[in-house]
Amino acid sequence: MNSGTVFVVDDDAAVRDALQLLLESEGFAVSSFPSAPAMLSSIGPESAGCVIADVRMPEVSGLDLILEMKNRNLHLPIIIITGHGDVPLAVEAMKRGAVDFLEKPFDDDALFAAVRGALSKHEAVQSRYAEERQISERFMSLTKREREILERLAQGRSNKVIAHDLGISVRTVEAHRANVMAKMRVKNLAELVRMFLNGRNINFGA
Repeated sequence: MNSGTVFVVDDDAAVRDALQLLLESEGFAVSSFPSAPAMLSSIGPESAGCVIADVRMPEVSGLDLILEMKNRNLHLPIIIITGHGDVPLAVEAMKRGAVDFLEKPFDDDALFAAVRGALSKHEAVQSRYAEERQISERFMSLTKREREILERLAQGRSNKVIAHDLGISVRTVEAHRANVMAKMRVKNLAELVRMFLNGRNINFGA
């Protein structure tokens, strides 16, 4: 089952309608727009799916759309469609962040494959973001003392050394360590350290 919506953006109504019919015949949910501003006014950070946009459009081109979506924190993968003479522009679009480009006239199967690839990429990114948010929330649930102990565990320090550093008993360290592992929902120290280090690189607070 295809998840997410395919947002088709093309100022040519015939191309736009043909793409929508073709994609819907393959089971994709589709919303089409005559311009980039029209699409941008209809989506938000919570939108799921991908975008198919023509590289040459009045008002806002496919290249400009990529930049505008980044500025608005919209992370939908973008597939650029292009005429033969626009291939250099399509390559530039790839450099700016488009996930694929299709040269007109393109094969139906190539279109379906590109869309499925873009939808899968977005789903994977969203899944990763959700996991990161969960880990961050778990970290933020730790007390100041539990964070201090977690940071020292990640540095490879033993319970005894941590106890000395913080001026508390080893038994107290052990109790805090057990609380940390429970709150972070990990089964062993290696998993805890890995989660902490990955989180520090992403969005753990100080």
